[in-house]
Amino acid sequence: MAAGYLTTVVLATVITVFCLVPVRGPAPLFWFSYRLGLVFNEVPFLALYGLAAATALAFAEGDISTTADRAVVALAAVPAVGLAVVARRGMRTAAVVGRALDEALGAGTAARHRPPLARILLRPVFRRRREVRRVANLSYGDAGVRNLLDVYHHRDRPEGGPVLIHFHGGHYDQGRKDTQSLPLLYRLASKGWVCISANYRLRPAFSHPAHLIDAKKVIAWAREHAAEYGAHPGAAVFVSGSSAGGHMAALAALTADDPAYQPGFEEADTSVTAAIALNGFLGTYFDGNPATSPVNLARPDAPPFLIAHGDLDELVETDNPRALVTALRAVSASPVVYAELPGAHHAFDLFHSFRFEALIDGIEDFAARVTRRESSAG
Repeated sequence: MAAGYLTTVVLATVITVFCLVPVRGPAPLFWFSYRLGLVFNEVPFLALYGLAAATALAFAEGDISTTADRAVVALAAVPAVGLAVVARRGMRTAAVVGRALDEALGAGTAARHRPPLARILLRPVFRRRREVRRVANLSYGDAGVRNLLDVYHHRDRPEGGPVLIHFHGGHYDQGRKDTQSLPLLYRLASKGWVCISANYRLRPAFSHPAHLIDAKKVIAWAREHAAEYGAHPGAAVFVSGSSAGGHMAALAALTADDPAYQPGFEEADTSVTAAIALNGFLGTYFDGNPATSPVNLARPDAPPFLIAHGDLDELVETDNPRALVTALRAVSASPVVYAELPGAHHAFDLFHSFRFEALIDGIEDFAARVTRRESSAG
């Protein structure tokens, strides 16, 4: 028996266990589980490909000759089946998101979509698209690298597209603009959207409300400059974020035009058409100030929300986003879409997976319905 094959089978088994049952503590084991799940829970096919290749190689080299060898091959079937279950959970996302959209926005909101199989199965980590141009490191404030943003737009610059602004996660103390939700940004930009991903000031040097002020500066920048890249001058502006960025997006959406968070640009329009929170922490900020919780800012004139969260999120329990959904639905006149994604861990928005591609389809459907709704109301 080749030691390399046995090692591969054991590693595939460990990966499978952590994908199926993510660890929430203690810290060393948690971080090991989290890092493995970050990749393989979204793209389990990579582990399946490696397991299949290792098994074929072991047979080809004559390493499977004893009863013990055949027992290891039989053992390899366990992670293979487990990884298939992981993949199947991701494939269920389309139905879950579709039901959430239809329940919140009316039957027929969710369109039928075909998953991009080649991209998911063969190129899950390659986010770029030839038809999309990224304009990097544009300044929107005076905080150096932490006040830079990137613009993603179609190379042909078709006129009249909507705008999506995205804020990265990272516990408010790390992260950068070119790491998260890139499949979303590139997909929408390829459809004529103008997408913006921005850095913002981080802890411990800065705390609330510095992050929120930066978010509003980005919204104001987008309203002033997005037309230069193809957006309609009065385009719908959607604000989104991952993890801590979801918290920022929610706060920005619920404090539109509040001069307390717009020092020096009080007159700027920082309202948004809708907010999208992906695996977001949607509770109170580190300082414990109740005014930093989106739950406490729910209001009748809140914009529409789409909140997507994994039911196996290791960092943020589902009670957290559900609390905001309940608070918004109790008072807001706008629809609130909540999709709890089966089998999803934290940070499910990094790759072209069945899960995230289906959610991107849902975000497009959500945006289309919200935009039509806004136009009708206007």
